[in-house]
Amino acid sequence: MSAISGCQEGKGTPKLVEVKCPKCGEEMEVFVIMGGAVGKTGTLQADEKCSACGRIIPEGTPLDKLEKI
Repeated sequence: MSAISGCQEGKGTPKLVEVKCPKCGEEMEVFVIMGGAVGKTGTLQADEKCSACGRIIPEGTPLDKLEKI
């Protein structure tokens, strides 16, 4: 295994990011795709549901559309 392949594998791991729920403002944790196909990088890996109000942020939502904490 080379050092370069280790770096590439890290980009395949989703990143945990804290954001505010767009409906109620409650803190949520979402997983964001950090590497991959064009159009996938920087988007939510899966649907995420707010535990306070039940709002669902759909898979594929760009992180830049959400307010980071």
